[in-house]
Amino acid sequence: MEQAIKKIWQLLQTVCDPEIPILSILDLGIVREVKINNDEVEIVITPTYTGCPAMDMIAMNIRLALIENGFHKIKITHILSPAWTTDWMSASGKEKLKAYGIAPPTWSDASSDHVRGGAPPDHVECPQCHSTNTRLISEFGSTACKALYQCNDCKEPFDHFKCH
Repeated sequence: MEQAIKKIWQLLQTVCDPEIPILSILDLGIVREVKINNDEVEIVITPTYTGCPAMDMIAMNIRLALIENGFHKIKITHILSPAWTTDWMSASGKEKLKAYGIAPPTWSDASSDHVRGGAPPDHVECPQCHSTNTRLISEFGSTACKALYQCNDCKEPFDHFKCH
């Protein structure tokens, strides 16, 4: 059983987030647990935020990856508590975000008046030119888990994955 669980974790590394395809679901940190009960594989996942529209697609892609590799009895369990946090993202995932052009969440973003779930601060590093001379345009970017910024130096807009 230990070998099967190890194989499943390796397979999950190949399942990409449909909204940010350069990130695996393991990079995002949404996979909480892998269990095998008798002949049933259970994958426990937590959305990046309640109501995330990508979760159905992620569950389907998990099922497909497992079925393609010989696992046929599959249960996907969604849990909301504890709530997902950007602390669960891998360091590699944060680097991939930056290389993709999305400013990753960092706790250097956190100021004394910035709390989890609150408005993101100005001066997030631009993933294009690395300037911190940036400003918040909208608390919501291309998805609800990202905020829209613009760099005042290179003038490029960019998403910032919110800390929460």
